[in-house]
Amino acid sequence: MTTVDAPPVGAAGTLIRWWRERRNLTQLELSGLSEVSTRHLSYVETGRARPSSRLVMQLCEHLRVPLRRRNEILLAAGFAPAYAEHRLADAPLAAVNAAVTVILAVHEPLPALAVDGHWEMIAATSAVEALTAGCSPALLEPPVNVLRLSLHPDGMAPNIVNLGQWRAHLISRLEGQLLATGDPVLADLLTELRGYPGGEEYDVVNHASQVLIPLRYRMGDTEMSLLSTTTVFGTPTEITVSELAIEAFYPADVATAAALGVDPARFT
Repeated sequence: MTTVDAPPVGAAGTLIRWWRERRNLTQLELSGLSEVSTRHLSYVETGRARPSSRLVMQLCEHLRVPLRRRNEILLAAGFAPAYAEHRLADAPLAAVNAAVTVILAVHEPLPALAVDGHWEMIAATSAVEALTAGCSPALLEPPVNVLRLSLHPDGMAPNIVNLGQWRAHLISRLEGQLLATGDPVLADLLTELRGYPGGEEYDVVNHASQVLIPLRYRMGDTEMSLLSTTTVFGTPTEITVSELAIEAFYPADVATAAALGVDPARFT
């Protein structure tokens, strides 16, 4: 079971050491990657040496520190943040916002949604509204957390035929994201989701031979089988863009394509 401690509050060196240990790297290994002497790295981590902004950025790159956390380390070192953060509707992100709009529009009438780094829904296709019909209004109040909506007993969970399997898949993804980011908000969300019922019948051995794990969802009298993909923006240098993802679903069989209003011939 994945657990996480929040990044410590303190000097830049303390934060760098926390991320190094989180990535399971020794000082010698990080020294080799970043071309910084082990002695100087040790001095930085213990506070005996103050890192330059360039060194902070260099170490963060090799430690795969998320952009939001890099700003925190820069601030702790006495430097201004290097990475901007905007709302998706702000002018600097106009091209990104337009791309999200186009991707979702092209995906109609299939389900797809854009989410932020905490899995809160930013935008969605009309099919998502149909899939969530009947869910508790409280879960559909913005900001909608799509993982909570999916696995909550008052949300989509009662209609997910393979709930144990799908629950295990989503929790595994969240665990991976938590390991990568160290985000305490995601840690709280993971604890919450683990408390929901529905995973008891999942048998990882029996499902290990599957090519992909589908979402088998019952809508009315129709049972659909959907395959999911995740799209992210390459080489982001802005925080909102770095945390943005588009989750898209595709029919796994002809019956599902027909139920979603797509030509079944495209999926044969």
